[in-house]
Amino acid sequence: MASASAGVAALTVLGTAPQAHASAPAEACSLLYNARITYWGMACAQPGEPMIGSFATWRNVPITFDQVDTGSATVQVGNYLRVSPNTSGSPLAAPNIEIGLYAEKTGRATHTYGPRWTEMTTSGGRTTAIRAGVNPTKADKRNHTYMTVRQDSGNQWDVLYDFNKVGSTTKQLKVVGGNTNRVDVGLEVSGPTYVDVPSIADRMQFMTGNKVWQQVATGNVAKSVTLPACSTTHKPPSCFTTKLTDSSKFTQWTVSKPRRQAAAAASPPSTPAARTHPADTLPPDLPATFNGVDQGALQSCLENDADDCLATVPGLSQCVVTVRVCNAAALAAGGPAEDPAADADVSAADIRARAAAAFDVPGDDVAVEPPASSPAAPAAGPRAVSDGGDGVWTVSSSSSTPGLQRGDHRFAGFTARYSPHTGALVDACWGELCDVP
Repeated sequence: MASASAGVAALTVLGTAPQAHASAPAEACSLLYNARITYWGMACAQPGEPMIGSFATWRNVPITFDQVDTGSATVQVGNYLRVSPNTSGSPLAAPNIEIGLYAEKTGRATHTYGPRWTEMTTSGGRTTAIRAGVNPTKADKRNHTYMTVRQDSGNQWDVLYDFNKVGSTTKQLKVVGGNTNRVDVGLEVSGPTYVDVPSIADRMQFMTGNKVWQQVATGNVAKSVTLPACSTTHKPPSCFTTKLTDSSKFTQWTVSKPRRQAAAAASPPSTPAARTHPADTLPPDLPATFNGVDQGALQSCLENDADDCLATVPGLSQCVVTVRVCNAAALAAGGPAEDPAADADVSAADIRARAAAAFDVPGDDVAVEPPASSPAAPAAGPRAVSDGGDGVWTVSSSSSTPGLQRGDHRFAGFTARYSPHTGALVDACWGELCDVP
């Protein structure tokens, strides 16, 4: 894809490790995405050269859950882009950045739906719901984009949603050459018995050290699919349907987790289905150009071929590596990361059980603080985000926890905040990242 203009200051790639030929990270992919109660349909890519940006796009498809009581079991879905800037110390436990779409069953007939981003390190982690973009919590088949770009100096990365910055990392490692980074994309499911996920078409690219966006060579892509392929032998709900569309380059990873056999019979579509959100609901006062980006071209591209936007939308490639605020429509439509009509107030017992299950600690070790009675009360927890004046449930524990990371590494304690209406996770931290200001 086209690189940013020559006038953009180059990002310095630190480290002196020699360039190496890329190869598919088959062993790391299979070991990382493998657990007893969580299941993955992931595509893992190892570019084999310094990587200073990553990008993925897919549509907000309707994710549904059975309306049954599942007790305290965690039943959730995540479709995300995960970037590991430097895996030289450990391909499995390297610090990484995850950004994607998440849905969780919160009650017999309720669930949450929306984007968030997470930073995970060897000393802890933190996650934050994304409260920007156009209809981020609606399953309206709208294209959304997920991106990380390394900062101009230092080793940290900015996180962008729909081409606008939503946060920055604090504990990522320097970028070095060789087979020392990975870009993964795909589906994660807990509680597959109760979940229906239609086909999600993931498209992914990475940015080279000279700011050229590229697709990954097919030979550098590995897969980890930890449920059987749906067939007459392996029937839903305990199966995945996956397809890698490619020639010499990774084009699309399509994955679904059907609930019933009829849903599994149809093969995943080769291209994303059109969204149902009408274009005439975009802000009427949208500027023609915003931070150098042609806004009309951007909105049209997001509706149709979002994976091509960086190459085809005038000014966008330069904006994402400099200004990082490029989408005027997404700014205008920012809102809370939950459906305000879904007023299903949750109880202290609900929140305690959910947090205990999510962070794998005994319920008796979880302290619960109810929402503040006044909008003026201070928000609790590090890296707190605005809750719109409604207050939040705050839970914490000093017990050993894996946080929201999948693996055997455990950390000292966590703090998390949840919506009082839907029970949606607002933000959380665990281990030493709770001390990040």
